[in-house]
Amino acid sequence: MSRPSPALEAALARVPGDLMVLGVGGKMGPTLARMAKRASPERRVIGVARFSESGLSDKLQGQGIECIEADLLSREALAGLPDAPNIVFMAGRKFGSTGSEWLTWAMNAHVPALVAERFARSRIVSFSTACVYPFVSTAGPGAPESLPPTAPSGEYANSCVARERMFQHFSHQYGTPGRLLRLSYAIDMRYGVLHDVARKVLQREPIDLAMGHANVIWQGEANDWSLRALAHCETPASPLNISGPRVSIREAALAFGQRLGIEPVLTGSEDSSAWLVDCSEAFRLFGEPQVTLERMVDWTADWLQRGGASLGKPTHYEARDGKY
Repeated sequence: MSRPSPALEAALARVPGDLMVLGVGGKMGPTLARMAKRASPERRVIGVARFSESGLSDKLQGQGIECIEADLLSREALAGLPDAPNIVFMAGRKFGSTGSEWLTWAMNAHVPALVAERFARSRIVSFSTACVYPFVSTAGPGAPESLPPTAPSGEYANSCVARERMFQHFSHQYGTPGRLLRLSYAIDMRYGVLHDVARKVLQREPIDLAMGHANVIWQGEANDWSLRALAHCETPASPLNISGPRVSIREAALAFGQRLGIEPVLTGSEDSSAWLVDCSEAFRLFGEPQVTLERMVDWTADWLQRGGASLGKPTHYEARDGKY
């Protein structure tokens, strides 16, 4: 998940200077920061987070990543961060949004505004989500970047539209080059849509088929493409869909059932719409995903069958009401 490609090494060579990852403590942040350091060993790579996970800061520093503990909601903390010409913004809030919506909006809209002002002279790649799109037909290619992010479901999705608009506003105001990465379900064996489906099969839990399709991409490739996007920033900041193969939840459940020797418990039927994205532009820039859906299914089934760890963070891919 942190092995850089030759294409990434070449892309980072075109964007010299320090690289700072804001929100490095999440599911993807540690492997992305390690990949950046491995791709460009002489570069200063800085990881910023609250570091609530015990031992993460020490582990990252042991791998050559400079760690700074900071609360991104604090203007003073942001002011105290070093200048860096390359910023990867990964901070945000999704789970737990229902019941404390104000904090979700603060993290997903207010913090981006603070960061965009503080690093107005930097190049900023910011993580977003496919949830900004409306549901689209499962019979089509998925939502393209040209589809306006209208009528998203729930406060989380709306706050993510606000996050994008804040980065776009300050990109217009200051000429800050950027990309808004509309990521759709990066996975590794410990979490993600495939992990969720496989775990339910293994534990003989019902699998609701209403949200019958999703896009998935191996976390290593998502990291690689996200870092390569630094060499493809635009002014004003523009969206870019990041994902890989479309998976049928029914077919994934049956595939896991076959590998695990368990008959899946399937309920309901597939809706004709889902959150799906068209990644043609990403494929043009970065090439087709190299890790196939079948390989991701094989890896996930093997991992769970051997009792591999779980992050305990369900994606809630099946939610159609936007409540998390």
